[in-house]
Order: sequence, then structure tokens, then C-alpha cells
Amino acid sequence: MTPPGRDGDRGFTHMSRVARAAGSALLVLVLLALIVPLGFHWSGASFPAMPGPAVSTPPWQLPPSTPAPQSGSLRSGAPQPSSSALSALLAKTLVPDGAGSFSAQVLDAETGAVLYSRTAGEARTPASNMKLLTAAAALQALGPDSRFTTEVVRTGPSSLTIRGGGDVLLTAGTSQPDEIMGHAGLATLATRTVAQLRAAGVKGKVSVAGDDGLFSGPALNPAVDPGDVEAGETAPVAPMALNSARTDPDVLTGPRPQDQTATVVKAFLAALTTAGATGGSPLTFVAGGKAGSGEVLAGVESATVAEQVSWMLQHSDNFLTDVLGRMVAVKSGRPGSYAGAIAAVRSELDQLGLDTRGMVIADLSGLSAANRVSPAQFAALIRLMTTGSNAALRSALDGFPVAGLSGTLNARYGDASSRGGAGLVRAKTGTLNTVLSLSGYVVDADGRLLVFSFIGNGLTPGAAGNKAALDDSATVLAGCGCR
Repeated sequence: MTPPGRDGDRGFTHMSRVARAAGSALLVLVLLALIVPLGFHWSGASFPAMPGPAVSTPPWQLPPSTPAPQSGSLRSGAPQPSSSALSALLAKTLVPDGAGSFSAQVLDAETGAVLYSRTAGEARTPASNMKLLTAAAALQALGPDSRFTTEVVRTGPSSLTIRGGGDVLLTAGTSQPDEIMGHAGLATLATRTVAQLRAAGVKGKVSVAGDDGLFSGPALNPAVDPGDVEAGETAPVAPMALNSARTDPDVLTGPRPQDQTATVVKAFLAALTTAGATGGSPLTFVAGGKAGSGEVLAGVESATVAEQVSWMLQHSDNFLTDVLGRMVAVKSGRPGSYAGAIAAVRSELDQLGLDTRGMVIADLSGLSAANRVSPAQFAALIRLMTTGSNAALRSALDGFPVAGLSGTLNARYGDASSRGGAGLVRAKTGTLNTVLSLSGYVVDADGRLLVFSFIGNGLTPGAAGNKAALDDSATVLAGCGCR
């Protein structure tokens, strides 16, 4: 259970939970539809797929047989919801359970028309919705197809340095080209390194050092509560890490390694020892020496930035968010520090044309309660992702969790009041002690693409009705015709 005050958004797809929630034909058929890869291409835009055919699902909410023209609407001529009708429905669903209040904005994606607004310009604490800002900045600055390289350089006759290049999704095994976590594996890097050493005639003992000099400054943002670090919500940042700074990639709770570079060096030494024991003259490896420059012997490449952004959004990965932010800083020529990352992300948002006035970025992952972003700013950003001219931002859409099916929304949308949004709503979640947020997009029943942002602050901790209020409100959008 997520402790009070922590960001508890992370999650994986658990099909058993979805099956238990499948009280309607819609969800059952959505589950069957998962055998087909999620995603359709819309004039260069990559959207997660709409669910498989169901009696209650209009045909324009299903995957088109051919790409639709670039437009905010998935059905040509689809009517825009009535603001008054939508307001009447949301007045019934977007209601706090106890203390606090919700702010919201709903936009028509094609025209930008404001369909619903409730204190939408008020900057509020958004929790993990902050990750949407980093997603946009990373895709814009780094490019969706770019990759990070972990290199081994020979710094002396019998000394090596493993140099971090930004990949924190390394695993100890062999590289897995079809995976995001573990796309680059230390066992593969070790095999390549040993082959190069033997080709160069190196024998005997070789020392190995780690180089994490790509980043600078404190490894932790002081705006993040130390209790969140102790609880494993994040960890000290470095430009290389195993399993996104997890001891086990499948265990998402509990303490994390506190020295990422030392953890990588230890795992790399083990892989080198295995590789050096076979296939030729024996080589032995020990930790030691100093990081330095030299001839690059071998390297392994990460998954693409687009794939890493998808991972970050699906699993609400705080550590990866901070690393991507620092990589944006390095790309822009700033120091690879938490302060450099914040400045770089804001600069990229400004360049995208997003109005950042009143926005406060205390940390990039959303763990800090000092962050302030308005629903209007989130809705505008998601509109840029869905219908804007910047193709790089389209890649973020694949990472939005799907209601009732994936990521941090996998166990939601099973109640009678929200089941109609399952498989249709795509949104980033956010959770802190008194904060809940949900920002995303949906194609309504008339075929109109809508973007939305709901943010609740000052809420009663643990009150079950608050998540239901968000989910029910997004389901209202999915069910429009609101006329």
C-alpha cells in the first residue's frame, strides 16, 4: 500500500484485475482486442488503439481501417459537445469526497474551443501529471528516435572505465532488443569488451572504474521529501543505473540502491568475470582505478527516447523522469543538474509555445507539493500532443495509460459508473496525500476528440470517492454526445 503523502501512481498491466472488473461485454471484448498491438497512425500521429468491436461502442471509436486525415476529429463532421450539457453532467460527477476542490478544463482538440472550465487558470499541485511536462521536453529536445549509449573505454594498458550516457534502464543480462527495460544489457557489453581486450592481447588482471560525470550537482533534488527517498519513491540520480534504480525490476516498492554507479560497476564486474573465464586466455577483473578518457572498446544502446517516455508515463517512474530531465539539460548545454533540468524543461515548453506563466516547477516527477501547474496548461499541452504540428510530441501518446487496461489505470474503471470509459480514456494519473489529478484525451461517442485535465487539491486523504470522481468525469466525456 502506498504510504500517505507518497506518489502512488506506478503500476503494471494486471490482466486478472481487468478480468475481475469486466462486468460488461465492452471490457471483455477490449481484453480480446489486446492480442492486436495497441496503436493506429493518424497522418504521422501514433495513437493507442481503440478497443475491439462491441455492441455499445460506436464504429468511430474503433481503429480506422485506413489512416484518417490529420484532424482533431476521428469522424468527419462529428458534432462538438454542448458546453452547457457537459457542464450539467460534470457538476454531478466532479465532486470531492469530503474536503478540497477540483479544478478542470475540457477542450475540443480540433478547434481548441473551451467546452468546460472550472478555475482552470489556477495553478495547482498536480502530483505526477508533472511528468507530462518532462515528456514533452524530452521528445522535443532529444528527439523520439535518439538513444543513450553506455560505453567502455580503455584508460590504460590494464584499466577500463564504464561511462554512463543516460541509460538507467540497463539490466545485468544480455541485451533484449524488443524490450525497453533491458534493451541494453551488461552481459552483452561485457562480452564485447572481453572480445576487444583479447584482440588487443590484454592478459591478466584488469581494473574497472565507473564514470558518472555526465551529471553534476546534488544527486537528489532538495524539494523532494527525504521520506520519499527512504520509501523508494525515487533514488539518487546518476547517468547509468540498473533497472531504473531498482534491485529487482519487478519489485516497485521498498528501498532502492543509493549509489547507482557502484551498483552498475559491481554488476559489470560480475559479467566481465563470466565473459573473461571462457573463450580464450583468462582475464580477471577488479574494481579500482580512476575514471578517465581513452579508446572506446564497446558500447550498448538504450531503447529510444520515445520508448523511455512511454515507460515513464505508463509506470509513473519518478527516477527515470529526473534522468530524462537532466539529459534535456545536457542536450541544451546546461549543467546536468536538477536545477539545469528544471530550467531546460521550462525552456523547451516555452519553445513549444506553451504559456508557462504562473507555472512553478520544483521537481520534475511530481513528488514535491511545491509544484504548481494549471489544468488549462495541461490541457493545452495535451492538445499540442494530439493535434499540434510538432510530430515529435505525438510519441508521448503511446505512453498514456489506458483506462482499465494498462499502467497506472489498469485497476480502475471497473465500477458501474466508470465502466463506460474503460478502453477509451487515455490519461496520466497523479497521486499525493491530498492531491489527485487526471489529464488526458478521449474520443467521445460522436467521434469528437476531447482533451481534459482534472486536478484536485486539499482533498481528504484516502477518500475513495475522489478517484471515482475523476474516473466518472472522464467517462462522461467518453459518453458524449452532450447536446
